[in-house]
Amino acid sequence: MTTTSILIISVIVLLIVIIFSTYNTLVRKKNQITNAFSSIDVMFKKRFDLIPNLIASVQQYMKHESETFAHITEMRSKNYSSMSDSEKIQCDKEFSQCKNSFLAVAENYPDLKSSDNFIQLQCAINETEEQLSAARRTYNASVVDYDNSLESIPTMWLAPMMGFSKNQFVLVTAEKEKENVYVKSLFNN
Repeated sequence: MTTTSILIISVIVLLIVIIFSTYNTLVRKKNQITNAFSSIDVMFKKRFDLIPNLIASVQQYMKHESETFAHITEMRSKNYSSMSDSEKIQCDKEFSQCKNSFLAVAENYPDLKSSDNFIQLQCAINETEEQLSAARRTYNASVVDYDNSLESIPTMWLAPMMGFSKNQFVLVTAEKEKENVYVKSLFNN
């Protein structure tokens, strides 16, 4: 074999190693995103399962708040396991709005606010929200890592040929959640 043929074979082997390495790295990172989303999915499901408790609380105290009750009931009638990922994200947005409505309306019912069931429900909602927030952060960090890989050389040229594309972040669901907390209002309750 000549030096030229050895050089050509070496370049081809190097290219194959780069392609395989790039592909395997992207597969690992994409699987990490899938795993991170499954954590969000678990929290969405946990949140979804809180809806019957909301319904029970609403039925007892909010006969006049039929709109909130109707929206919660409508959400509960959905079959969580048959929802697509995008439908789960939409349900998450609806739940955030409904939860905020429910908590705001609960302010008008001192008996509800002070009941043990409501306090336990509120604790469960808060815990789930914290876990969901942590799961979103993990997912979004995985998306950043994956997307950075897609934009790096030589991956940026190879990834489209291998069928890899960017992922979307899971963002804060409601404008109200982006607002700063007005601490004074917390002490007026």
